Amino acid sequence: MNNSDSIQKNKRVMANNGFQKVMMIGTFSLLSLNLTVKAQLNPSIETKIDRLLKQMTLEEKVGQMAQVSIESLGGSKNGVFSFSDKMADAVVNYKVGSILNTPGVQSVEDWNRMIADIQVQAQKTRLKIPVLYGLDNVHGVNYVNGTTLFPQEIGQAATWNRQLVHEGAVITAYESRAAGVPWTFSPVLDLGTNPQWPRIWEGYGEDPYLISEMGVQFVKGIQDPLGSKEKLAVSLKHYMAYSDPKSGKDRTDAWIPEQYLREYHLPPFAAAVKAGARNVMVNSALINGIPTHVNKHILTDILKNELGFTGFIVTDWQDIENVYRRDRITKNIKEAIMLSINAGIDMSMIPYDYKGFTRDLIALVKEGKVSQSRIDDAVRRILRVKYELDLFNTPVTYVKDYPKFGSLEFRKAAYNMAAESITLLKNNNNTLPLRKEAKLLVTGPNANSMRTLNGGWSYTWQGERTEEYTGNYNTILKAVQKEFGPANVQYVEGVVYKMKGQYYEDSVTNIDSAVQAARNVDYVLLCLGENSYTETPGNLNDLSLSDNQLLLAEALYKTGKPVILILNEGRPRIIRKIETGAAAVLDIYLPSNFGGDALADILSGDINPSGKLPITYPRYTNDLAGYIHKPSEGADNPQGGNTNPQYPFGFGLSYTNFTYSNLSLNKTSFKPDEKVTVSVTITNSGSREGKETVQVYISDLIASFTPDVKRLRGFEKIDLAPGVAKTIQLQIPIKDLAFVNPQNKKVVEEGEFKVQVGNLSANFVVTSSKTF
Repeated sequence: MNNSDSIQKNKRVMANNGFQKVMMIGTFSLLSLNLTVKAQLNPSIETKIDRLLKQMTLEEKVGQMAQVSIESLGGSKNGVFSFSDKMADAVVNYKVGSILNTPGVQSVEDWNRMIADIQVQAQKTRLKIPVLYGLDNVHGVNYVNGTTLFPQEIGQAATWNRQLVHEGAVITAYESRAAGVPWTFSPVLDLGTNPQWPRIWEGYGEDPYLISEMGVQFVKGIQDPLGSKEKLAVSLKHYMAYSDPKSGKDRTDAWIPEQYLREYHLPPFAAAVKAGARNVMVNSALINGIPTHVNKHILTDILKNELGFTGFIVTDWQDIENVYRRDRITKNIKEAIMLSINAGIDMSMIPYDYKGFTRDLIALVKEGKVSQSRIDDAVRRILRVKYELDLFNTPVTYVKDYPKFGSLEFRKAAYNMAAESITLLKNNNNTLPLRKEAKLLVTGPNANSMRTLNGGWSYTWQGERTEEYTGNYNTILKAVQKEFGPANVQYVEGVVYKMKGQYYEDSVTNIDSAVQAARNVDYVLLCLGENSYTETPGNLNDLSLSDNQLLLAEALYKTGKPVILILNEGRPRIIRKIETGAAAVLDIYLPSNFGGDALADILSGDINPSGKLPITYPRYTNDLAGYIHKPSEGADNPQGGNTNPQYPFGFGLSYTNFTYSNLSLNKTSFKPDEKVTVSVTITNSGSREGKETVQVYISDLIASFTPDVKRLRGFEKIDLAPGVAKTIQLQIPIKDLAFVNPQNKKVVEEGEFKVQVGNLSANFVVTSSKTF
């Protein structure tokens, strides 16, 4: 088969698999969308882009679409990175428009030097277009020494506190610009529906509304106002449905109809695009057998045309090449480039062979297989973000202009986020808080490790070198010793991770010694969970805690001493066999460098826990259904499924008690364009101050498409002194109750709806149907 025949075959395959599918969008809606998009663009910037595009050669344009990894452009000596001649070759000769990644943790001054060196080379090019540098600032600027690291996103979501997420984003942007880096590959907006997936901790949980609310706060905190020297461009990832593979393993196929994609996976991305996000990174895997990087319907029809996204789309790591090598869609990389660029990819994270990418893409344009207009659109989008970041005027920012870098103020913000994230899941007989003079045993593989507190994307990709950079922070053990006094705290490992092995490998060291020590204390702090991991190295075959950790727990229970189970984990590991024996259970997720301090303050009662689960915590390895499910999956169906989680979504205890009363609606009958106002009174009926997250769930009782049992539609976190009552009101547009029907249209149908807040409920009626 000749090359032409092969290309025609691939075009037929793409068409048959839905790549050429046209969005069913009305003329009026499309016209309105385009007018809205144009109104958001800066006319002055668009004029500059027009002028620059007219001057650019094809080679210069294609170079802007290439992104290479820094480690391919130099090397390190004694931990300090220097560029080789390859950097000048990439930037000057091949006009590469973007560089990413880290050569290893560097000082902020070294980052300033590296970014400045890159931009000096960019100034040697004919048109002097600055290079856009990007880093994975997943929970702070984790590749720059001395920055402030926050809890991972799953912990941020557990705070249910929009303001804390916003503040963390503001600080992350500030410290990134202090290092000279104006672009972050975050936030992760993947829907955490499959707890087997190794990146679930990188996202904001399992609910589309919660993810949307937190994602919007992150986008606004990082970007607004874009162009300020304290702000970054975000990258929304991983668009979309990356987090819900059928197998649960990283970068594998997801089987999801478009109706479900739109109902659950798309809303967080749509909300963040509406908030002004300037970049989107693509799902590395496949949806229904189609690599997302060549899915024009997903990338262009939905994201660019329907949502009106005016930024640019970047691939994930080496993913155009994966279309050829892994997914076997094409017979060579050149064809994979053709399909990906035509599908809507604007920039390729190559990350090494920039010569091959630019050569092939230039050839594809000259052969007429990629249009000049597609190239111009991609480059326009990339240049737009560079202008919006003001890189043409200020290509480098320096730490000397950022006096708050690594400040106590920033560290306090990270501590506050960790403190509000920690979730009290069980507290039999008010075991917690502990008295300050209590005698304690601290044990378990997570007890004395900064690596496990931080998780992956911490100083290194897998987080395996975290201990080298965190000597000034407190592990759980050190924080507990500081809070309760060294003389009151014993430590025995019991079980230890094999730090040079796989993340899931652990071994018994001295369980007998732990049991002996437990006999001489008042309480046991049993610190279990996971070692650090992310992406494919974090794949898992069994959600249960390891046999060694379970063995340690069971041995300690036999001592008869109250055991406080502390879970330090990126995903919910099954604890059914040991949960019953625990006097109290705390989930601290991956709270980062101040997690030990926050936990110690909660154990002593200095802080009242207020975290709520952003995920469903499963009881069994084969019962992983989330809280969003159909009636047939619930207990009311005697012929079907029954979900039975260990702890439900949104659950979390406090050291005080909250009472809900006086639930009311502003009326009982609504049209689709109106809003329902939910009013409820919350009283702190306990003896100490505490924070409570008021959660509003709404159920569509009867619908033409089987409705979900309930959905989160609003929340607000409040702080109440003991004995104080507060009435809050939450307005919820009726249109937000729309579901996506089998024709992929959003529709609100007339009928009855049920509102649930705490243990209270009220009903209302929608009087007519409407498609949105």
